Amino acid sequence: MNNFYLKPKFFSVIKNYSGKQFVSDLIAGIIVAIIALPLSIALALASGVAPEMGIYTAVAAGFVVALLGGSRIQIAGPTAAFATIVAGIVATNGLDGLFIATVIAGILLILMGIFKFGSLIKFIPFTITTGFTSGIAVTILIGQIKDFLGLTYAEGVKPIEAIEKLEANFDAIGTFSWQALLVGVVCLAILIVYPKFEKRIPPSLIAVIVGALMVKFIPGLDEGVFTIGELYTIPRGLPSVDFGSFDFSPEKIKAVIPSAFTIAILAAIESLLSCVVADGMVNSKHNSNAELVAQGAANIASVFFGGIPATGAIARTAANAKNGGRTPVAGMVHSVVLLLVLLFLMPLAGLIPMPTIAAILFMVAYNMSEWRKFVRTVKTAPLSDTLVMVVTFVLTVVFDLVVAIEVGLLLAAILFLKRMSDESSVKKWENRENLPPIPVGVVVYDISGPMFFGVADKISRIVLDDEDVKCLVLRMGAVNSLDSTAMNALEALYEKCEKNNIKLLLAHVEKQPLAVMKKSGFYDAVGAESYFDHIGEALESVK
Repeated sequence: MNNFYLKPKFFSVIKNYSGKQFVSDLIAGIIVAIIALPLSIALALASGVAPEMGIYTAVAAGFVVALLGGSRIQIAGPTAAFATIVAGIVATNGLDGLFIATVIAGILLILMGIFKFGSLIKFIPFTITTGFTSGIAVTILIGQIKDFLGLTYAEGVKPIEAIEKLEANFDAIGTFSWQALLVGVVCLAILIVYPKFEKRIPPSLIAVIVGALMVKFIPGLDEGVFTIGELYTIPRGLPSVDFGSFDFSPEKIKAVIPSAFTIAILAAIESLLSCVVADGMVNSKHNSNAELVAQGAANIASVFFGGIPATGAIARTAANAKNGGRTPVAGMVHSVVLLLVLLFLMPLAGLIPMPTIAAILFMVAYNMSEWRKFVRTVKTAPLSDTLVMVVTFVLTVVFDLVVAIEVGLLLAAILFLKRMSDESSVKKWENRENLPPIPVGVVVYDISGPMFFGVADKISRIVLDDEDVKCLVLRMGAVNSLDSTAMNALEALYEKCEKNNIKLLLAHVEKQPLAVMKKSGFYDAVGAESYFDHIGEALESVK
């Protein structure tokens, strides 16, 4: 088997690698690591896991994707798209459930790449990706209201779903902290205003530093503001995962399989979308199947390293390109820098205020919300497409991503079949100019559009009750596809013709329908002499 189609980009670009390019990749990798540090911590907290697990993810997944991936500049790590689904898995099935789901998802991604499924991701409708992306943005925003306002939930209150978090926030509004709100507003203002004047230093880094300094040095501000270190114990050094305490029972595996499929699909979609963005920025072309294999390996590596699900991160990948990164070496540098932070600087992360994390995630939610696309789709798209997008969005917010994607795909498929069935028709033909007249005793039906299970019943409606009918001609020039259900309907029609001594002729049969007819034996049963290239030839033969 030729495995060239899975060749990582790293091994292609490293042949002509230069010292000058290494300097550019080194600078880009360091800058991306600075951006990734607070984001990784914030996304880990949004996912309901310990803050250091976000760093573990960026280190392991980032390096594996850079080494094995199909893109020159892809940066992988924890992303907002996974936050709600990871939080749901951890809340219902624990860290062991997350481990199992991610490993299964990794295996699925590897198989998708091996069997060349990279191009099939394009069949996920735009309306579904827009719907769940906007829905995830809303759930992230709702999830950060608590820390932004400094709310304290009552003992035992641990909401999981977005609606539950909204209710808990209303119940806890009496615990509001003006100090937390002040820190959050200042950091949010920095994130919004700072990039308009300075683009070299990441605004999230400035917000983290300012937030930490405010809490540390402004008198009285620390009383109503929690920091990461006050809520979590942040270990320094390499992770230590206790696999012996995990539950690998068949019941646990069965429970997380739906989530594993969602992780795999979401990772594939987001990673390949990020690759497309990267291609446009550096005038390159990614290898989608190699990228899927790399994403699968990265997710497996991430959880064995103590992390969470990962995928290509569009914002970090774009930052890599803008700062001179042009090869996978930049992604490797990003991971190595984060590893050094993990080994030597992690205690400093404990000084980051929770309202600062909330402000960063507010901006993440806004940037990924795609609200302009959402509004434009509602205004311009057909009603069926708008319905799919809105339903996916609502289900993502009210329930979870698994339900949203399942229902969204099902609804999109049903509406697509309905649209295709509306395009298909079986109509009785009358005499036409420039064609031989239809002889007495001959009935002509014009069949158009795809003939599949959704419209096969239209074939059965062909009326042959008139005793004078001696010949039926089917004009099929507009039929571009024929499935087994429609083929079965044609066979039933032929049997009806045979029973009533009616000759069946077919004209303008296209390549795919003809291949199906030959494979089923219908072509031989009707006879090659009953097939004509033109309706005029068929009508002339009747004479």
